[in-house]
Amino acid sequence: MNVDLARWQFAVTTVYHFLFVPVTIGLSAFVAGFHTVYLRTRNPAHLRLSKFLGKLFTINFGLGLVTGIVQEFQFGMNWSDYSRFVGDIFGAPLAIEALLAFFLESTFLGLWIFGWGRIPEKLHVACIWIVHIGTLLSAYFILAANSFMQHPVGYRINPETGRAELTDFVAVLTNKVQMVTFPHTAFASYMCGAAVVLGACMWHIHKKHVADDLPMYRTGARVGAIALLVAGAGVAISGDFQGKVMTEVQPMKMAAAEALYETQDSAPFSILTVSSLNGEQEKVAITVPKLLSFLGTGSFDGTIHGINDLEAQYQAKYQQAELTSSPSYTPTLPLTYWSFRMMIGIGMSSCAVALLALWTLRRRNDAPARSRWWPWLVGFVAVAPVLGNAFGWIFTETGRQPWLVFGLFTTKSGVSPGVSTAEVATSLITFTLLYAVLAVIEVRLTLRYAKAGAEPLKDPPDTPSDSSSDDSQPLQFAY
Repeated sequence: MNVDLARWQFAVTTVYHFLFVPVTIGLSAFVAGFHTVYLRTRNPAHLRLSKFLGKLFTINFGLGLVTGIVQEFQFGMNWSDYSRFVGDIFGAPLAIEALLAFFLESTFLGLWIFGWGRIPEKLHVACIWIVHIGTLLSAYFILAANSFMQHPVGYRINPETGRAELTDFVAVLTNKVQMVTFPHTAFASYMCGAAVVLGACMWHIHKKHVADDLPMYRTGARVGAIALLVAGAGVAISGDFQGKVMTEVQPMKMAAAEALYETQDSAPFSILTVSSLNGEQEKVAITVPKLLSFLGTGSFDGTIHGINDLEAQYQAKYQQAELTSSPSYTPTLPLTYWSFRMMIGIGMSSCAVALLALWTLRRRNDAPARSRWWPWLVGFVAVAPVLGNAFGWIFTETGRQPWLVFGLFTTKSGVSPGVSTAEVATSLITFTLLYAVLAVIEVRLTLRYAKAGAEPLKDPPDTPSDSSSDDSQPLQFAY
């Protein structure tokens, strides 16, 4: 099998699926939040916002579900040797994710969608909060499995079978990589949800379709902007912790992120570097002195190991064993260097737009928000954190190469021996075309319901179901 084709297929399906995951996690929190505020204030605007955002959440949840199922098949299709090696480790967190987290998400989302006016209000609000908790639990167990790939713990290698076997499930769930990756991912997801709220509400303020609805959209936009800034601060703080753990357990990934070839004390952080074509000779560099050492070690005088030293160490340590031998232990530098900067740059840019939105909304007449350049900013801020998440995921996975499981198992060792290159190419083309169709459906549905805006309340707000006559009423849907 062609390893590069298998990697491309996994990349296409994973990145596409990961576009929906942070949006569903973040949006579910805002849907639950506005529904809860309505329950306490009885302000119809909050109920309308909850239902409006609930439509966008449901669209993303549905497509995330479909693309997530394909992910499970990937392990058996092209990566059977890898599945055989880590099956005993991955089985527990992935099974819990499917049986517990996904059960909570799907079951209670159904109760929330069809429960309007049919179940007690407090129980109804609890349903959407349980959905949100389910999305977080799902992310936790998936990240626990991924963190094992970054920093394997709680296992032993069976000398007879050559497979990794689970010895400490708690250690897998409390992996130090997991402890910094989960909050980083959760805050980044809240940025995505906040960006969708901000973008959708600012678009309606700009268009001013219904003047009476402007206060409602102003409220939504302010909440989205403030939440985006708070979550952005959380991403920065948790990212700092993550950088220090990454420097400790995967120093090559940190060196690759900075294209740092030589080991340095008081290492500078590269904002932008132009180098020779092979990347080994620096031509022009804009740097912040000592910042990389602080990000990696917590000290401005700390030591950051360079690519050349690490490559020599890994060659001496891993080259002799079949499962760990590799021609090179250095990731593809342009990909890691630029994906790292795109992740940070896009995230910071979306926070800048949120600040601008708050400045604009300080005026009651909203005139600046109706200027011609706002639609471009609205479109950017709505998708920017999602793209930032995707680049972060690309950096995380490509920066680990050539490893599937760091220090134990290389990528080339994990492919399915019985699958031909032609079969991989066929499935890659099929998935790419299928996902292109799904992308068109996703964009059209999201734009259609986002432009439609919050529907007016035609009937009195929810009343608790306390009468047997409810059985004769039709089911009510959030739409």
